[in-house]
Amino acid sequence: MTTTPPADPRIEAVAARLKEAAQERAEAYAPPADWQPIWKRPRKPKSIKAKKAELAKQRNRLKAAGIRRFYGAQSRRPRPRQNRIGSAAARRDARALSRMRHSNAWLW
Repeated sequence: MTTTPPADPRIEAVAARLKEAAQERAEAYAPPADWQPIWKRPRKPKSIKAKKAELAKQRNRLKAAGIRRFYGAQSRRPRPRQNRIGSAAARRDARALSRMRHSNAWLW
């Protein structure tokens, strides 16, 4: 059998003060009555100047990406070492020059 202790007025006063303080804290930290999370707020329309600046920035970004993509593809494209026309003559000339360079013909 449990018996409740007699009510101590000092304890009751402390408990009441604690409850009041907790209530005040809850009110201080609670969001304001008209508060809404940011994703539920109506969007503020951008000014025309801000919209144009954003679009210009996006255009520059996309243009730069296109240029990078173009040059990236250019560097990977397989290319012949010499073009077909004139390559045999160029090889002959290079071979002759190489022979001259590696010979001692200039000493004569």
